[in-house]
Amino acid sequence: MAYDMTGLSVDLKQKWDRVVQRLRAELGEDLYSSWFARMELDDCGGGRLAVSVPTRFLKSWIESHYLARLHKTGETELGPLDQVQVRVRTRGPVPPRPASEAERRSETGPQTQTAPQAAPPSPGLDRTGAIDPSQNFDTFIVGGSNQLAHAAACRVADAAAGAPVSFNPLFIHAQAGLGKTHLLNAICHRIRDNRPDRKVMFLTAERFMYSFVLALRQRDTISFKDQFQSVDVLLIDDFQFLQGKTMQQEFCHAFNSLVDARRQVVVAADVPPAQLDAIELRMRSRLMGGLVVDIEGPDLDLRRRILDSRYAALRQRDPTLEIPDEVIEFIANRVTGSGRELEGALNRVLAYLQFNRSPITLDLAALVLRDMSANPDGTRIKIDDILKIIGRHFNVARTDLLSPRRARAVVVPRQIGMYIAKKMTSRSLPEIGRRFGGRDHSTVLHAVRKIEEQIKTDDRLAREVALLVRLVEQG
Repeated sequence: MAYDMTGLSVDLKQKWDRVVQRLRAELGEDLYSSWFARMELDDCGGGRLAVSVPTRFLKSWIESHYLARLHKTGETELGPLDQVQVRVRTRGPVPPRPASEAERRSETGPQTQTAPQAAPPSPGLDRTGAIDPSQNFDTFIVGGSNQLAHAAACRVADAAAGAPVSFNPLFIHAQAGLGKTHLLNAICHRIRDNRPDRKVMFLTAERFMYSFVLALRQRDTISFKDQFQSVDVLLIDDFQFLQGKTMQQEFCHAFNSLVDARRQVVVAADVPPAQLDAIELRMRSRLMGGLVVDIEGPDLDLRRRILDSRYAALRQRDPTLEIPDEVIEFIANRVTGSGRELEGALNRVLAYLQFNRSPITLDLAALVLRDMSANPDGTRIKIDDILKIIGRHFNVARTDLLSPRRARAVVVPRQIGMYIAKKMTSRSLPEIGRRFGGRDHSTVLHAVRKIEEQIKTDDRLAREVALLVRLVEQG
């Protein structure tokens, strides 16, 4: 059996690589990069999987939040597992004891201090290693739901060093996967490229807490505090995770000193400041004193453009990928959540395409994404649901569908809606007519027959009606 330089068999290494790819596809690039990018396989055998990470913080976080996911994903490639063990790697020289480190720093001064090799560094300026190179303003797709947050982030990124800011802090809140972290990364990229004289610090709340605890253990909180004094822009992500009275006080001190010195602070969280129940009232009040903007869920047009962008990027890497336009349209209509959910749905469709080596059709896409249905229990289809889906797909207001308007942009969607209502519900023609704005049964019959004839000769209309039927079936 062949072995690589780490002592693992080539076969085991290949299986682990497939586990890694599955984790990346299931979690998305953001979560994977944050928690699994530095994980390594140590050993696997006898029903036990052992992996290692460089810090205790990563070990604790993975065990608390992702151990079950790692166990389940590992079994798909490595076989049944009784135990999954996460270790902390101990490579390089053993770090000196904290007391001697503090003594040495007090003798030589801060200019000559060196961090222990086995411990991760405390937060530092221009932490470009924490910035995702793919998340910049060019790759951020702007729509009505995120336009204000994007404009505010651009204003922060383009400000000159030392220039007064019109709003401080900038607080961006949204549900997971809607682009908060992307905007923070984009600000860092823009400042690094266009304003290199501005000093930037980008941290998550967890990293802030971990670094402060590390400084306490090393008896060096002064150096930790000093790092914030020369910062021009401080960006804190996942602020809702900041816990503990001491931690909040420490952050409040850093926050106040920066804001009072007219330095920019940008905070991102899942909820607005008023709903940060774990944060002290004084800190919440300071956060509400700046500009608070939210990012809402993407509308249909934005979801289409997000999918088009992701698909184009995938096609650049692999030109052989082929997904029909109606499948992209189906995903955009079916998945109404975050960009991360859209990317996950696209990844699932692509995985089916690659693993089964068969073309993706609308029926297969509906099958692959069946558990993402808004109507998973198959409850009775309602005409109100049909009206909602027709209006959303054609961007026609419900009031127009029910009105006497005869414009083609309204008549065709209305007729398709009547056709689908006749085919997918048990309602009579007169009842369908009443639900479509008080029309008589002859109008409904005319619409049904007209659509039936047109889909026989118009492939585009046939695909569009098939897409709408799938959307109605899945809620």
